[in-house]
Amino acid sequence: MPVLSASALREWTERVLRAAGVREDHARLVAVSLVAASLRGVDSHGFHLLPSYLEQIAAGDVDPAQTGEIATESGACLVYDGCNGLGQVVADICCGHAIRLAREFGLGMVTARESNHFGTAAFWAMRMASQGQIGLVFCNASPIVAPWQGREGRFGTNPICMAVPSGLHDPWLLDMATTTVAANRIFKAHTNREPSIPAGWAMDKDGIPTTNTEAAYGGLLMPLGGYKGSGLAMMVEILCGVISGGAMSTQLGGLRVRGKKFRASQTFVAIDVLRMQPEFRERIDWLIGEVKSAAPAAGFEEVLVANEPELRMERDRLQSGIPIPEGTWAAMLAGAARLGVAAPETL
Repeated sequence: MPVLSASALREWTERVLRAAGVREDHARLVAVSLVAASLRGVDSHGFHLLPSYLEQIAAGDVDPAQTGEIATESGACLVYDGCNGLGQVVADICCGHAIRLAREFGLGMVTARESNHFGTAAFWAMRMASQGQIGLVFCNASPIVAPWQGREGRFGTNPICMAVPSGLHDPWLLDMATTTVAANRIFKAHTNREPSIPAGWAMDKDGIPTTNTEAAYGGLLMPLGGYKGSGLAMMVEILCGVISGGAMSTQLGGLRVRGKKFRASQTFVAIDVLRMQPEFRERIDWLIGEVKSAAPAAGFEEVLVANEPELRMERDRLQSGIPIPEGTWAAMLAGAARLGVAAPETL
Protein backbone atom coordinates (compact mmCIF):
# COMPACT_ATOMS: atom_id res chain seq x y z
CA MET A 1 0.00 0.00 0.00
CA PRO A 2 1.55 3.38 -0.99
CA VAL A 3 2.33 5.74 1.88
CA LEU A 4 2.71 9.52 1.51
CA SER A 5 3.69 12.20 3.98
CA ALA A 6 0.96 14.70 4.76
CA SER A 7 2.95 17.56 3.23
CA ALA A 8 3.64 15.64 0.01
CA LEU A 9 -0.02 14.64 -0.34
CA ARG A 10 -1.19 18.23 0.26
CA GLU A 11 1.24 19.66 -2.27
CA TRP A 12 0.37 17.06 -4.91
CA THR A 13 -3.40 17.42 -4.38
CA GLU A 14 -3.06 21.17 -4.77
CA ARG A 15 -1.14 20.76 -8.04
CA VAL A 16 -3.77 18.40 -9.41
CA LEU A 17 -6.60 20.79 -8.55
CA ARG A 18 -4.76 23.73 -10.08
CA ALA A 19 -4.28 21.70 -13.26
CA ALA A 20 -8.05 21.14 -13.25
CA GLY A 21 -8.64 24.89 -13.33
CA VAL A 22 -9.02 25.68 -9.63
CA ARG A 23 -7.34 28.92 -8.60
CA GLU A 24 -4.34 28.66 -6.31
CA ASP A 25 -5.82 29.70 -2.96
CA HIS A 26 -8.93 27.60 -3.48
CA ALA A 27 -6.88 24.56 -4.51
CA ARG A 28 -4.82 24.93 -1.36
CA LEU A 29 -7.95 25.15 0.81
CA VAL A 30 -9.46 21.99 -0.70
CA ALA A 31 -6.15 20.12 -0.42
CA VAL A 32 -5.71 21.13 3.23
CA SER A 33 -9.26 20.03 4.10
CA LEU A 34 -8.91 16.63 2.39
CA VAL A 35 -5.53 15.81 3.91
CA ALA A 36 -6.72 16.96 7.34
CA ALA A 37 -9.45 14.33 7.14
CA SER A 38 -7.01 11.64 6.05
CA LEU A 39 -4.62 12.50 8.88
CA ARG A 40 -7.45 11.95 11.34
CA GLY A 41 -8.21 8.55 9.82
CA VAL A 42 -11.42 9.75 8.16
CA ASP A 43 -10.20 8.48 4.79
CA SER A 44 -13.72 8.35 3.35
CA HIS A 45 -13.73 12.16 3.38
CA GLY A 46 -10.05 12.66 2.60
CA PHE A 47 -7.99 12.13 -0.53
CA HIS A 48 -10.48 9.42 -1.58
CA LEU A 49 -12.74 12.26 -2.75
CA LEU A 50 -10.25 13.82 -5.17
CA PRO A 51 -11.18 11.69 -8.24
CA SER A 52 -14.87 12.55 -7.74
CA TYR A 53 -14.08 16.25 -7.43
CA LEU A 54 -12.07 16.09 -10.67
CA GLU A 55 -14.92 14.33 -12.47
CA GLN A 56 -17.38 16.99 -11.28
CA ILE A 57 -15.16 19.79 -12.56
CA ALA A 58 -14.46 18.08 -15.88
CA ALA A 59 -18.17 17.45 -16.47
CA GLY A 60 -19.07 21.06 -15.67
CA ASP A 61 -21.21 19.98 -12.73
CA VAL A 62 -19.35 22.37 -10.41
CA ASP A 63 -17.99 25.84 -11.18
CA PRO A 64 -14.50 26.13 -9.63
CA ALA A 65 -14.37 29.87 -10.39
CA GLN A 66 -17.42 30.73 -8.28
CA THR A 67 -17.25 32.09 -4.74
CA GLY A 68 -20.97 32.75 -4.25
CA GLU A 69 -22.75 35.75 -2.75
CA ILE A 70 -24.82 36.82 0.24
CA ALA A 71 -28.52 36.32 -0.51
CA THR A 72 -29.91 37.91 2.67
CA GLU A 73 -28.54 39.13 6.01
CA SER A 74 -30.67 40.13 8.98
CA GLY A 75 -29.19 40.48 12.45
CA ALA A 76 -27.44 37.26 13.42
CA CYS A 77 -28.90 35.34 10.46
CA LEU A 78 -27.40 35.11 6.98
CA VAL A 79 -28.33 33.12 3.87
CA TYR A 80 -25.54 32.50 1.36
CA ASP A 81 -25.89 31.41 -2.25
CA GLY A 82 -22.92 29.25 -3.20
CA CYS A 83 -23.68 29.61 -6.92
CA ASN A 84 -22.44 26.04 -7.48
CA GLY A 85 -18.92 26.83 -6.29
CA LEU A 86 -16.57 24.39 -4.60
CA GLY A 87 -18.01 23.26 -1.28
CA GLN A 88 -14.87 24.08 0.69
CA VAL A 89 -14.76 27.61 -0.73
CA VAL A 90 -18.41 28.24 0.17
CA ALA A 91 -17.95 26.72 3.64
CA ASP A 92 -14.88 28.83 4.35
CA ILE A 93 -16.75 32.02 3.53
CA CYS A 94 -19.79 30.96 5.57
CA CYS A 95 -17.66 30.10 8.61
CA GLY A 96 -16.11 33.54 8.42
CA HIS A 97 -19.55 35.14 8.46
CA ALA A 98 -20.76 32.93 11.33
CA ILE A 99 -17.73 33.86 13.43
CA ARG A 100 -18.24 37.56 12.63
CA LEU A 101 -21.93 37.45 13.56
CA ALA A 102 -21.27 35.57 16.80
CA ARG A 103 -18.77 38.22 17.86
CA GLU A 104 -21.34 40.91 17.20
CA PHE A 105 -24.52 39.24 18.44
CA GLY A 106 -23.33 36.35 20.60
CA LEU A 107 -24.62 33.86 18.06
CA GLY A 108 -24.31 33.65 14.30
CA MET A 109 -26.27 31.35 12.00
CA VAL A 110 -25.32 31.08 8.33
CA THR A 111 -27.02 28.74 5.90
CA ALA A 112 -25.75 28.11 2.38
CA ARG A 113 -27.58 26.80 -0.65
CA GLU A 114 -26.40 25.69 -4.11
CA SER A 115 -23.11 24.40 -2.73
CA ASN A 116 -21.11 21.20 -3.19
CA HIS A 117 -19.40 18.54 -1.09
CA PHE A 118 -17.30 20.32 1.55
CA GLY A 119 -15.24 17.45 2.97
CA THR A 120 -15.72 16.73 6.67
CA ALA A 121 -18.09 18.82 8.76
CA ALA A 122 -15.47 18.59 11.52
CA PHE A 123 -13.03 20.74 9.56
CA TRP A 124 -15.50 23.64 9.60
CA ALA A 125 -16.77 23.18 13.15
CA MET A 126 -13.15 23.29 14.33
CA ARG A 127 -12.66 26.51 12.39
CA MET A 128 -15.23 28.13 14.70
CA ALA A 129 -13.94 26.38 17.83
CA SER A 130 -10.46 27.73 17.10
CA GLN A 131 -11.95 31.19 17.63
CA GLY A 132 -13.25 30.24 21.09
CA GLN A 133 -16.79 29.61 19.87
CA ILE A 134 -18.90 26.47 19.84
CA GLY A 135 -19.24 25.43 16.22
CA LEU A 136 -22.25 23.53 14.89
CA VAL A 137 -22.36 22.26 11.29
CA PHE A 138 -25.12 20.46 9.41
CA CYS A 139 -25.40 19.41 5.77
CA ASN A 140 -27.93 17.68 3.52
CA ALA A 141 -26.71 15.27 0.87
CA SER A 142 -27.60 12.89 -1.96
CA PRO A 143 -30.88 10.97 -1.35
CA ILE A 144 -29.33 7.54 -0.86
CA VAL A 145 -30.99 6.81 2.48
CA ALA A 146 -34.53 5.47 2.73
CA PRO A 147 -36.77 6.93 5.43
CA TRP A 148 -37.69 4.53 8.21
CA GLN A 149 -40.08 1.86 6.83
CA GLY A 150 -39.28 2.93 3.24
CA ARG A 151 -37.17 1.45 0.44
CA GLU A 152 -36.60 4.50 -1.75
CA GLY A 153 -33.98 7.17 -1.10
CA ARG A 154 -35.26 10.41 0.39
CA PHE A 155 -32.48 11.59 2.72
CA GLY A 156 -28.72 11.98 2.58
CA THR A 157 -26.27 10.90 5.26
CA ASN A 158 -27.01 14.40 6.64
CA PRO A 159 -24.18 14.82 9.17
CA ILE A 160 -24.39 16.49 12.56
CA CYS A 161 -21.22 18.06 13.95
CA MET A 162 -20.29 20.00 17.08
CA ALA A 163 -16.86 21.31 18.11
CA VAL A 164 -16.36 22.70 21.61
CA PRO A 165 -13.31 24.70 22.78
CA SER A 166 -11.85 23.66 26.12
CA GLY A 167 -9.01 24.72 28.40
CA LEU A 168 -6.60 21.99 29.43
CA HIS A 169 -8.08 19.28 27.24
CA ASP A 170 -8.24 18.99 23.47
CA PRO A 171 -11.47 20.32 21.93
CA TRP A 172 -14.46 18.02 22.21
CA LEU A 173 -15.54 17.22 18.66
CA LEU A 174 -18.45 15.08 17.50
CA ASP A 175 -18.88 14.49 13.76
CA MET A 176 -21.41 11.82 12.82
CA ALA A 177 -23.63 10.86 9.95
CA THR A 178 -27.29 10.17 10.65
CA THR A 179 -26.72 6.82 8.94
CA THR A 180 -24.84 3.91 10.47
CA VAL A 181 -21.78 4.98 8.45
CA ALA A 182 -20.92 7.74 5.99
CA ALA A 183 -21.72 6.92 2.35
CA ASN A 184 -18.10 7.36 1.35
CA ARG A 185 -17.15 4.40 3.56
CA ILE A 186 -19.10 2.21 1.14
CA PHE A 187 -17.83 4.04 -1.94
CA LYS A 188 -14.28 3.55 -0.66
CA ALA A 189 -14.90 -0.18 -0.11
CA HIS A 190 -16.26 -0.45 -3.66
CA THR A 191 -13.32 1.44 -5.19
CA ASN A 192 -10.89 -0.88 -3.44
CA ARG A 193 -12.82 -4.06 -4.37
CA GLU A 194 -13.58 -5.09 -0.82
CA PRO A 195 -16.12 -7.94 -1.17
CA SER A 196 -18.10 -7.25 1.97
CA ILE A 197 -19.03 -4.60 4.50
CA PRO A 198 -20.25 -4.97 8.10
CA ALA A 199 -23.89 -5.82 8.78
CA GLY A 200 -26.15 -2.86 9.48
CA TRP A 201 -24.46 -0.47 7.04
CA ALA A 202 -26.67 -0.77 3.98
CA MET A 203 -29.54 -2.44 2.14
CA ASP A 204 -29.78 -3.49 -1.49
CA LYS A 205 -32.00 -1.80 -4.09
CA ASP A 206 -34.99 -3.82 -2.85
CA GLY A 207 -34.61 -2.61 0.72
CA ILE A 208 -33.12 -5.85 2.05
CA PRO A 209 -30.15 -5.50 4.45
CA THR A 210 -26.91 -6.65 2.84
CA THR A 211 -23.22 -7.10 3.57
CA ASN A 212 -22.30 -7.40 -0.12
CA THR A 213 -20.33 -4.32 -1.19
CA GLU A 214 -21.58 -4.38 -4.78
CA ALA A 215 -25.21 -4.63 -3.68
CA ALA A 216 -24.69 -1.87 -1.10
CA TYR A 217 -23.06 0.38 -3.70
CA GLY A 218 -26.16 0.13 -5.87
CA GLY A 219 -28.53 0.21 -2.91
CA LEU A 220 -29.26 2.45 0.05
CA LEU A 221 -27.67 3.30 3.38
CA MET A 222 -29.42 2.44 6.62
CA PRO A 223 -30.42 5.18 9.09
CA LEU A 224 -28.67 5.22 12.46
CA GLY A 225 -30.85 3.59 15.10
CA GLY A 226 -33.81 3.05 12.78
CA TYR A 227 -36.53 5.65 13.19
CA LYS A 228 -34.27 7.83 15.36
CA GLY A 229 -31.69 8.26 12.61
CA SER A 230 -34.45 8.90 10.11
CA GLY A 231 -35.84 11.65 12.33
CA LEU A 232 -32.41 13.22 12.77
CA ALA A 233 -31.85 13.16 9.01
CA MET A 234 -35.11 15.03 8.46
CA MET A 235 -34.16 17.53 11.18
CA VAL A 236 -30.92 18.26 9.31
CA GLU A 237 -32.84 18.55 6.04
CA ILE A 238 -35.04 21.21 7.67
CA LEU A 239 -32.06 23.10 9.10
CA CYS A 240 -30.29 23.06 5.73
CA GLY A 241 -32.46 22.58 2.66
CA VAL A 242 -35.73 24.01 3.93
CA ILE A 243 -34.38 27.04 5.79
CA SER A 244 -31.88 28.04 3.07
CA GLY A 245 -34.39 27.92 0.24
CA GLY A 246 -32.14 25.40 -1.49
CA ALA A 247 -32.59 21.92 -2.93
CA MET A 248 -34.19 19.26 -0.74
CA SER A 249 -34.27 15.47 -0.72
CA THR A 250 -34.60 14.08 -4.26
CA GLN A 251 -33.79 17.49 -5.79
CA LEU A 252 -30.11 16.98 -4.92
CA GLY A 253 -27.48 15.47 -7.20
CA GLY A 254 -24.34 13.87 -5.81
CA LEU A 255 -20.66 13.07 -6.15
CA ARG A 256 -21.45 10.06 -8.36
CA VAL A 257 -24.10 11.83 -10.44
CA ARG A 258 -22.94 13.41 -13.73
CA GLY A 259 -24.91 15.97 -15.69
CA LYS A 260 -26.65 17.31 -12.58
CA LYS A 261 -25.52 19.86 -10.01
CA PHE A 262 -25.06 18.64 -6.46
CA ARG A 263 -27.01 21.59 -4.94
CA ALA A 264 -26.08 20.81 -1.32
CA SER A 265 -27.20 23.05 1.52
CA GLN A 266 -25.12 23.58 4.65
CA THR A 267 -25.69 25.38 7.94
CA PHE A 268 -23.03 26.84 10.23
CA VAL A 269 -23.82 28.05 13.77
CA ALA A 270 -21.24 29.83 15.93
CA ILE A 271 -21.92 30.51 19.62
CA ASP A 272 -19.90 32.93 21.74
CA VAL A 273 -20.12 30.87 24.92
CA LEU A 274 -18.29 33.38 27.12
CA ARG A 275 -21.29 35.69 26.91
CA MET A 276 -23.32 33.04 28.69
CA GLN A 277 -20.70 31.34 30.85
CA PRO A 278 -17.38 33.10 31.60
CA GLU A 279 -16.05 29.89 33.17
CA PHE A 280 -17.06 27.74 30.21
CA ARG A 281 -13.60 26.32 29.50
CA GLU A 282 -13.04 25.31 33.12
CA ARG A 283 -16.47 23.67 33.25
CA ILE A 284 -15.99 21.70 30.01
CA ASP A 285 -12.57 20.58 31.27
CA TRP A 286 -14.23 19.25 34.44
CA LEU A 287 -16.91 17.44 32.43
CA ILE A 288 -14.38 15.79 30.11
CA GLY A 289 -12.27 14.73 33.07
CA GLU A 290 -15.28 13.37 34.92
CA VAL A 291 -16.39 11.29 31.92
CA LYS A 292 -12.89 9.91 31.41
CA SER A 293 -12.60 9.03 35.11
CA ALA A 294 -15.24 6.31 34.71
CA ALA A 295 -13.90 2.79 35.20
CA PRO A 296 -13.39 1.13 31.79
CA ALA A 297 -15.65 -1.74 30.80
CA ALA A 298 -14.33 -5.25 30.23
CA GLY A 299 -12.06 -5.36 27.20
CA PHE A 300 -11.12 -1.68 27.34
CA GLU A 301 -8.18 0.07 28.98
CA GLU A 302 -9.64 3.58 29.21
CA VAL A 303 -12.68 5.71 28.47
CA LEU A 304 -12.28 7.93 25.41
CA VAL A 305 -14.34 10.98 24.51
CA ALA A 306 -15.16 12.29 21.06
CA ASN A 307 -12.08 13.51 19.11
CA GLU A 308 -9.49 11.50 21.07
CA PRO A 309 -9.24 8.54 18.62
CA GLU A 310 -8.87 10.89 15.65
CA LEU A 311 -6.21 13.01 17.35
CA ARG A 312 -4.20 9.89 18.16
CA MET A 313 -4.44 8.77 14.55
CA GLU A 314 -3.36 12.24 13.42
CA ARG A 315 -0.26 12.15 15.60
CA ASP A 316 0.62 8.69 14.27
CA ARG A 317 0.13 9.59 10.61
CA LEU A 318 2.09 12.82 10.92
CA GLN A 319 5.04 10.64 11.88
CA SER A 320 4.54 7.52 9.76
CA GLY A 321 2.65 8.93 6.75
CA ILE A 322 -0.78 8.33 5.24
CA PRO A 323 -1.45 4.89 3.68
CA ILE A 324 -3.47 4.85 0.46
CA PRO A 325 -5.45 1.74 -0.62
CA GLU A 326 -4.51 0.45 -4.08
CA GLY A 327 -7.88 1.16 -5.69
CA THR A 328 -7.94 4.72 -4.41
CA TRP A 329 -4.32 5.20 -5.47
CA ALA A 330 -5.09 4.01 -9.01
CA ALA A 331 -8.11 6.34 -9.29
CA MET A 332 -6.07 9.30 -8.01
CA LEU A 333 -3.22 8.67 -10.45
CA ALA A 334 -5.60 8.20 -13.38
CA GLY A 335 -7.30 11.54 -12.67
CA ALA A 336 -3.97 13.30 -12.29
CA ALA A 337 -2.55 11.74 -15.48
CA ARG A 338 -5.45 13.11 -17.52
CA LEU A 339 -4.37 16.55 -16.33
CA GLY A 340 -0.69 15.96 -17.02
CA VAL A 341 0.36 15.77 -13.36
CA ALA A 342 2.93 13.11 -12.48
CA ALA A 343 2.56 10.75 -9.54
CA PRO A 344 3.87 11.99 -6.18
CA GLU A 345 6.80 10.42 -4.39
CA THR A 346 5.84 7.82 -1.81
CA LEU A 347 7.60 7.06 1.48
